[in-house]
Amino acid sequence: MVRLLLISNSTNAGEAYLEHPKEEIAKFLGDIKKVLFIPWAAVTFSYDEYEQKVQTRFSEFGVEVDSIHHHRNAKLAVQEAEAIVVGGGNTFKLLKTIQQTDIIEAVRNKVLSGTPYIGWSAGSNVACPTICTTNDMPITEPDSFSAFSLVRFQINPHYLDANPDGHAGETREERIMEFLEMDPNVYVVGLREGTMLKLEDVEFNLIGPKPARIFKKGQAPREVYPGDDLDFLFE
Repeated sequence: MVRLLLISNSTNAGEAYLEHPKEEIAKFLGDIKKVLFIPWAAVTFSYDEYEQKVQTRFSEFGVEVDSIHHHRNAKLAVQEAEAIVVGGGNTFKLLKTIQQTDIIEAVRNKVLSGTPYIGWSAGSNVACPTICTTNDMPITEPDSFSAFSLVRFQINPHYLDANPDGHAGETREERIMEFLEMDPNVYVVGLREGTMLKLEDVEFNLIGPKPARIFKKGQAPREVYPGDDLDFLFE
């Protein structure tokens, strides 16, 4: 049984860090009291600082955060993890470090065997087949764009409908349409801020106050709402 909680963003405007998803995270973890945290998307602050930032929030529901950067054997840490949590930041740096430590298959096998996985922003991107629908700048170069492939679709976190006055560049929707020209057989979920996807007990749900926007080559973009059937994303 695969268990995933894929969150668009860590922080809503005007809220504290991990405020909006904290109740869902606590409920999702249940009786688990220790998680393995992957902080490698951090760029402008240290892994220790990132671990502490997440620990401050997770302490509210009695969960210890153990960052993988403390472990000399990353694969063993993954194999022994009760749950895996992947934080946001720069997706290219995150994936490059994941590849350098050679834990792609270890994480994939662990999660597909039932270990809970939580990711936000970049952490949701790497749950997909590739990171090609991230919003981040390629500040470093991974070996490939291939990620954990825990789901069959792509996620675009922080999805925005906005087309600001005076902006003549591509909208987010147009960027996704470009991606689909190159990879026409995959769905892309535009996951708006404050929302998340949860797969648990063979039930797949959108959670949050906003709909998600679904893209597929040859189909008009459409909105799906909490409670709608999302099983088509696994086709």
